[in-house]
Amino acid sequence: MRRRTRVLIIVPCLWLLSLVPAPLAGEKRPITEQDLFRFVWIADPQISPDGSRVAYVRVTVNEKKEGYETQIWMVSTRGEPPARLTGGPRDASPRWSPDGRRLVFTRSLEDGGQPQPPQLYVLPAHGGEAWPVTSLPKGAGAPAWSPDGSRVAFLSGTTDEDIARAGKKKGSGDAERESDVRVVTLAVYREDGEGYADPKHHSHIWTVAVPAEADNATAPKRVTTGPFDEGAPAWSADGTRIYFTSDRNLEPYYELPTSALYAVPAAGGEITRVVAMEGVVGPFRLGPGGRQVTFVGAVTRPPRSYDQPRLFVSDTTPDSRPHPMAPDLDRDAGSGIIGDQHAPRGGAGPSPFWTADGRFIIAAVSDQGTANLRRFDVKEGRTRMVTSGDQEVSGWTATPDGSHIVVLVSTPTSIGDLYLVEPDGTPTRLTDVNRELFSGLRLGEPEEIRYASFDGRTIQAWALKPPDFDPRRKYPLILDIHGGPHAAYGYNFFHEFQTMAARGYVVLYPNPRGSTTYGQEFGNIIQYRYPGDDARDLLAGIDELVRRGYVDETKLGVTGGSGGGVLTNWLIGHSTRFAAAVSQRSIADWSAWWYTADFTLFQPTWFRGAPWEQADDFRARSPLSYVSEIRTPLMLIEGEADYRTPPATGGEEMFRALKYLHRPVVMVRFPGESHELSRSGGPWHRVERLQHIINWFDIYLKSKELHIYDIEGAEAPRKTAGPAGG
Repeated sequence: MRRRTRVLIIVPCLWLLSLVPAPLAGEKRPITEQDLFRFVWIADPQISPDGSRVAYVRVTVNEKKEGYETQIWMVSTRGEPPARLTGGPRDASPRWSPDGRRLVFTRSLEDGGQPQPPQLYVLPAHGGEAWPVTSLPKGAGAPAWSPDGSRVAFLSGTTDEDIARAGKKKGSGDAERESDVRVVTLAVYREDGEGYADPKHHSHIWTVAVPAEADNATAPKRVTTGPFDEGAPAWSADGTRIYFTSDRNLEPYYELPTSALYAVPAAGGEITRVVAMEGVVGPFRLGPGGRQVTFVGAVTRPPRSYDQPRLFVSDTTPDSRPHPMAPDLDRDAGSGIIGDQHAPRGGAGPSPFWTADGRFIIAAVSDQGTANLRRFDVKEGRTRMVTSGDQEVSGWTATPDGSHIVVLVSTPTSIGDLYLVEPDGTPTRLTDVNRELFSGLRLGEPEEIRYASFDGRTIQAWALKPPDFDPRRKYPLILDIHGGPHAAYGYNFFHEFQTMAARGYVVLYPNPRGSTTYGQEFGNIIQYRYPGDDARDLLAGIDELVRRGYVDETKLGVTGGSGGGVLTNWLIGHSTRFAAAVSQRSIADWSAWWYTADFTLFQPTWFRGAPWEQADDFRARSPLSYVSEIRTPLMLIEGEADYRTPPATGGEEMFRALKYLHRPVVMVRFPGESHELSRSGGPWHRVERLQHIINWFDIYLKSKELHIYDIEGAEAPRKTAGPAGG
């Protein structure tokens, strides 16, 4: 076959950074893509039982800038500076013993340069050497101390066969060959970022006695067995039972989502269902005395595109039926603001917690782009704010009696730091992990805007302007669309937006209909209509900024990832307003995606049936159906290990179709990256992704002469700025 010219799709473009002039001494500079290498993240804060100290996971980019390192740090709530407890590089999940004298945590060591499954270690809280308490072939995670501090419950997928095989290998030095052939019997057989499911290994609850000294270690004991996975364990107040959530359905995709709360004797035995509902039981916390439990969950009947998470309370007698707290509060329980700077490793989702008298529950609530803690009155159902402000509380921890609360807070100009919440709600800062870097950066504060869409519905959005913004000028604009589609932008730090603004763009990021944090009806209104009216909400946002006079209508760009990639593909197939587009990790053909994604749509939530039953609907809502209308120069960004939106059902289809039509298109592929490329992908890849996006917009919105996407040997096309087809 005749050799064809190839498209240059992965080209380092770090030389562009040299275009940014070096700041003078003491002068602040614009943020850049590579500042990500210097970011520090905090994850999984855990306050000591007496409220005097907080252990947390500190996450940084490793020396090669190809991954992340995690260490356990501690900070006093009385004003002393933070101190490192462990050396890493893969330490996580710190948990205090009930007496506050020890910490259990997970540590992953290396063997032959490869990270091994994490094991549980114990560390004296005031310093010293940590020692292991597990050495299971499949590792250990999610540790939880028993009330008397003598044992730790945890999760592991280790089987008896694994232990026997490990003993045989250790004794003989010969490894028994395991077949790498996969026999697939389930419709859901792989998960994005996790890889292929292993039906022989389920996440079960174990316990291990924790000795006072390393020399007295005992073997762990498995508590649960069977073909189901269990969630993170929690002990009853008397230490006789262990609670956990689980979906006890071998093929759960044949019904609407369901999970329940269960309990098992700590020594093993019969499993009892404690809380059942027509929906999902999520993160939970037992009340004082163990007679009640609170959890974040969702009712999943009838079938909806979006099931709003709410706070529930239930008794802990068998098969109790829960009731929602504050049923008139039409907002999302939990911290649900999307961002690209949540800790890429070391995180653990927090649970609601109780006050010592059992009268109140404190939980996060997401409300129109904010996430703050609220106090729920268990008896009366009323709520009041514990924290407030234009911010995202993404993590929190409290003492057993709820008297001391520490929160992890992000704002549009700070990635995330720990604050002690005083009794009157006043926050006292405990950490400032990015102070050195951020003190030298010029960051923008976004402007919140609200505008009426085509049908009069109010849409909330934010506009981030360049640091040297001049209202008398007209700027190129980038519309940045969130994924989900059931997710929400808000008041947290977004490196992508800040970098685009620093490069001279106005960045518009709206929450169109279908977004969360605005109530059940607003979120579910796009059921069977996505994409569609939500795209019109986005265009109305552009119209609003154009009316304000500082946006150049001939220099509009659009980008988005996942569900935002779907809408990017859709918009350029239905509008000629955009001069450039970047579609990331998208879907082009709903029918092809239905067959290949890592989760199923067997239930009538997004579509009323299967592709062969609803062929017209699948076709009408697929951006690929309108590819012949696309004139906008398009960049497609794909993670080659993306199981959520596989490239073959998104970017690859769009790329091949547009090449056939001789339209300007390029595909940029990232080896080894999953759907989480922009949030927890390799640091170099995250930086290069952002560089490629800005390159593309610089070419078509600023007429920059960059030829890194030209075909080798071909005459470079003339780069013009202006609406496609205009």
